[in-house]
Amino acid sequence: MCGIIGYIGDRQACEVIVKGLKRLEYRGYDSAGIVTEEGGRLYIKKGAGRIDELAEKLGFLEMPGKRGIGHTRWATHGIPNDINAHPQTDCTGKIALVHNGIIENYRELREELLKRGHRFDSDTDTEVIAHLIEEELKSGGSFEEAMRRALLRLKGSLALGIIYTEEPDRLYFVRNESPLVLGIGEGENFAASDVPAFLEYTNRVVFLDDREYAVLTKDSWTVKNLDTGERIEKSVHKIEWSLEMAEKAGYPHFMLKEIHEQPKAIRDALHGNAEIIHSVAEEIAKYDRIFIVAMGTSYHAGLVGKYLFQRLARKVPIVEDASEFRYELEDVIDENTLVIAITQSGETADTLAAMKLAKRKGAKVLAIVNVVGSMATRIADFTLYTHAGPEIGVAATKTYTTQLTVLTMLALELARVLGTADQGYLEELEMGLKAVPELVESVLKHETSLRELAEGLKNKRDFFYIGRGISVPTALEGALKLKEISYIHAEGLSAGELKHGPLALLEDGVPVVAIAPSGRTFDKVVSNIEESKARGAYIISVGDRAELMRVSDVFLEMPRMDELLTPIVYVVPLQILAYHLAVLRGNDPDKPRNLAKSVTVE
Repeated sequence: MCGIIGYIGDRQACEVIVKGLKRLEYRGYDSAGIVTEEGGRLYIKKGAGRIDELAEKLGFLEMPGKRGIGHTRWATHGIPNDINAHPQTDCTGKIALVHNGIIENYRELREELLKRGHRFDSDTDTEVIAHLIEEELKSGGSFEEAMRRALLRLKGSLALGIIYTEEPDRLYFVRNESPLVLGIGEGENFAASDVPAFLEYTNRVVFLDDREYAVLTKDSWTVKNLDTGERIEKSVHKIEWSLEMAEKAGYPHFMLKEIHEQPKAIRDALHGNAEIIHSVAEEIAKYDRIFIVAMGTSYHAGLVGKYLFQRLARKVPIVEDASEFRYELEDVIDENTLVIAITQSGETADTLAAMKLAKRKGAKVLAIVNVVGSMATRIADFTLYTHAGPEIGVAATKTYTTQLTVLTMLALELARVLGTADQGYLEELEMGLKAVPELVESVLKHETSLRELAEGLKNKRDFFYIGRGISVPTALEGALKLKEISYIHAEGLSAGELKHGPLALLEDGVPVVAIAPSGRTFDKVVSNIEESKARGAYIISVGDRAELMRVSDVFLEMPRMDELLTPIVYVVPLQILAYHLAVLRGNDPDKPRNLAKSVTVE
């Protein structure tokens, strides 16, 4: 949530910043603003609304100066309006800053500063930081030291970009529990919440860790420890993504582009983990107590992982919302525990908190992550990357199917290490997994018919998604996709739960999407479909057996595959259906209301 972009160099800062802010729109925001500096004066323009509208209305591209900072705000303290938009300033107007995160002790600090004569214009927690630095400057010393003393008084999460008129050759950026990465150029330097913001200019990056800050000039960069002020040696990483990979490539929305990128992403996940998967499986084999922690779509991937682990490796992990994990399970975690953390961004606040707790208790942590160098990768003992490339759309698509791919690879190899499954069957399953990209490609060819199906469903008020066994997470994920981008109420559940309450909600014409691949529970699912149809439900079945046509109003025929591989493939038509329902209802599927790509505050 929120996005930060900073620039210092020889270009017009406003042009770099506006481009960067547009590439950070996927993070979700309600207002935006820019500060630049020229001749010892700060120029600030900000307001509530979308970037394109504000750029035209306020003249973002007319702002002078070769250094500056931009921000997209997701409101946490203070309503979304022009005053509460960032940047925020101090009383002197010499300090301006932008902030991603939450300052937990801002009220007491605000009261203290008010008593000292400071004037506040906004309702934000962020403005406190600017005044606190101003107050510390009165004690003497350099701006950097005053800034550091002020920040040490803050409690909470933050990523900050700070500019000071009296130091015309530098910018400051600070990280603690909110993402921030530096872009290293030639005669220019950048900082941002995410790499695509500056990827047009450089692919050389430095990832900041918690309680670190950076000092940028046009020709240099330095990273220091926030607690001590001591310099820290950091490595420069080269990002292999191209800018083109982060653009729409002719698709009307990023989400649709990313749905169609899934065959390649799955291949990349397979190839990218082929050499490391055995050593990771050998490590996991040592543990009987395994937790999988994640949130949202990644949580659904974790549920699939549970079925894979118990079916193939005879290990039964406990899957828990990361937000609940550290409050409910702290007392049962020890050095004999393995925690598998799944997070596409590697910056999800709840998941990072769960990982840190596990480490404090002596547990080993495996991260399954998409973003190289993200915070999760630096906390974890070992990491498997999903290799999905940049995912800009807020609704996860290719990061989900690549998470499932990695989990399937891991379960297969774990079963091989432990000897818990027939080796011939494991080889067949492995060959089937390698064929999954082609199966997904075959499903993508049915997009036109799925759009036509969406036409007839766009005015429906409620949907139910049902499945049994390993298909239950697919039902949950299908319902989530529909909710988050079409704003239609949807419920995903085990088909066996229907008669225990939800059946009361079925009436004529209510769509029920049944996930029904061949497998050990197929006959049971057909029985649940018939129960739903008898109550007047409109049945959309997703499966590979023609007998589903008898009990369905719409039959989405899928290619044959082992039941354990179906979660990767069967979710694809559900993604496409949700996408077209969103578009037909006039929604922007890339920027669903009230949601952000990476939830970096609790």
